[in-house]
Amino acid sequence: MAQVDLFPVRVSVHPSRRLTQLVLGLLLYGASAGMLTRADLGLDPWNVLHEGLTKLTGLTFGTIIAISSVAVLLLWIPLRQRPGIGTVLNVIIISVTVDLTRAVLPEQQVLGWQIVLLVGGVVLNGLATAAYVGARLGPGPRDGLMTGLAARTGRSVRLVRTGIEVTVLATGWLLGGTVGIGTALYALAIGPLVQAFLPLVTYRYRPVEAELG
Repeated sequence: MAQVDLFPVRVSVHPSRRLTQLVLGLLLYGASAGMLTRADLGLDPWNVLHEGLTKLTGLTFGTIIAISSVAVLLLWIPLRQRPGIGTVLNVIIISVTVDLTRAVLPEQQVLGWQIVLLVGGVVLNGLATAAYVGARLGPGPRDGLMTGLAARTGRSVRLVRTGIEVTVLATGWLLGGTVGIGTALYALAIGPLVQAFLPLVTYRYRPVEAELG
């Protein structure tokens, strides 16, 4: 499968700055996920599953995210996917940050505040995704599963992602996860938001070829 480079201009970025961007992106991602759970208007497919498992097991949301992330990473083995430091930090930082955010933010019952948390959470999630993807220090567990399946099956990334998310969403809904207007908003907005934020959070230095020349 041909890989699409999100950044056609090769750049030289100091490793510490990439790591900082990665960590900040993951912190924001966890915070945005926590905001969306407190809005109670519908979650993205994976978090619908996480919420359903939380209700089923009684474990915290962050704990369920960590457990499911490890389970997904085990699926990487037959797909021959290789984790990076970003993969490991993804599991740790997001799971901890989600629980911390949920501890600070009470569940909202006023529609106005629910909408604020929903819209703010979706926008922040788009920025956070662009930030940690832009660091290019290893895919998240679910991203790696998607690209690994696409590579092994020869199917398009879009088709594989749709299949995974429909399956995850249906399973989460059956377990009691929240599906609603937030689910639809996330599905429609996250792609354009990530695409819009990527150029803003990617450090632009001299092309590598110029440095070598």
